[in-house]
Amino acid sequence: MKIAIYPGSFDPVTNGHIDILKNAAGIFDKVIIAVAHNGEKKGFLTPEERVMLIEKSIVGLDNVEVDTFEGLTIEYAKKHNAQILIRGLRAVSDFEYEMQLSQTNSALCDEIKTVFLTTKPKYNFISSSNIKEILQNGGDISKFVPDAVCKYLKNKELS
Repeated sequence: MKIAIYPGSFDPVTNGHIDILKNAAGIFDKVIIAVAHNGEKKGFLTPEERVMLIEKSIVGLDNVEVDTFEGLTIEYAKKHNAQILIRGLRAVSDFEYEMQLSQTNSALCDEIKTVFLTTKPKYNFISSSNIKEILQNGGDISKFVPDAVCKYLKNKELS
């Protein structure tokens, strides 16, 4: 069984993330979306909110699970018997950082490989940071995030 880990902060999850996930789910037997939690950083959404929103956004993807973790991604992957780390690329500008990360992970555990997947061009410019900025300035995020995320963030903003 080929198990892949798709790690990230997903703060919040975007349509680009979901596009990468759907591609990964079509390639691997099992994909675990691993929501990174850094206790020293305050996120826009709590890890629990991120997990809940991802779960609502992936209905129908039966070979996908959502989890949270702290620490090194490579250690999380080892604990879950994963052979693959999924990394999403939006544009060439992402590549240098992602390549360094991949090489570091490879140095820590050569048995776990990194696979880079690209999003559809229509999602290339979407980032969680952009979503937060648009939302905080009263803009419409409905084109950039799954429906469940859009509804939740609009309600959260009002509270």
